[in-house]
Amino acid sequence: MASAGLRFVGHSTVRVEVGGHVVLTDPVLTERVSALSRVVAPTTRADRADVDLVLLSHLHGDHVHLRSLRLLGPGVRVVVPRGAGAWLRAKGIANVSELAPGEQLEHGGLVVTGVEAEHSGHRWGPRSTRGPQAAAMGHVVEGDGLRFYVAGDTDLFAGMADLGPVDVAMLPVWGWGPNLGPGHLDPERAARAVELIRPRAVVPVHWGTLAVTGLPRLPGALGARMRRLLHAPPREFAAAVARGGSPARVLVTEPGDDVPLDQLIGQR
Repeated sequence: MASAGLRFVGHSTVRVEVGGHVVLTDPVLTERVSALSRVVAPTTRADRADVDLVLLSHLHGDHVHLRSLRLLGPGVRVVVPRGAGAWLRAKGIANVSELAPGEQLEHGGLVVTGVEAEHSGHRWGPRSTRGPQAAAMGHVVEGDGLRFYVAGDTDLFAGMADLGPVDVAMLPVWGWGPNLGPGHLDPERAARAVELIRPRAVVPVHWGTLAVTGLPRLPGALGARMRRLLHAPPREFAAAVARGGSPARVLVTEPGDDVPLDQLIGQR
């Protein structure tokens, strides 16, 4: 019988255990990322134990975090968007594979397919022309009879309906600030993505983990807005999915907690 384990480590970092492998997506494992601070409990050794495959969706600093990658050890295979491999190796990450949307790679019993994402692929964001550039992407991971979609950062895109159906989709529903820039899903748009992808279950990610240092403690409207956004987006997303009539189960999981997949997998 198919079996899998899933833990929402925080932000876009998800630990997927499937097919005898441990996959970590966009690992951010430290207390600080540039001007951002983790506002929930720290990650643990268990979050990164036995990881043998890392999937990186794009080069932004809250998704490709070099200090976190170095915590995983030199033997871990790191899959980076095509065109960024040399840059990552120059930063000391040795076991690097490249993947682009439309391409596949095998990792033991897993098959990973690169898929499109509607998001800036530049290391320093959409307005910069300096530094590394590689197309942002998502991943479909298949193993042990299960199919996972890991979106990375994306807005809706024309080919999204072609990704489904999947067993579990991990969809971003916010970010780390009081506002969203281009190339992101908010709760309502993420609910539209559920209608397109047709997952059996969906885990809202990219919320409630990082904030500009000190911002949630500010008095007044800005601090209050940030505090609300550390909690509300996945719940607003779940409500929007329910309004849309999708049969997908929304598994709202706090950062650092295991996702309750056992019942879902047992129903296959």
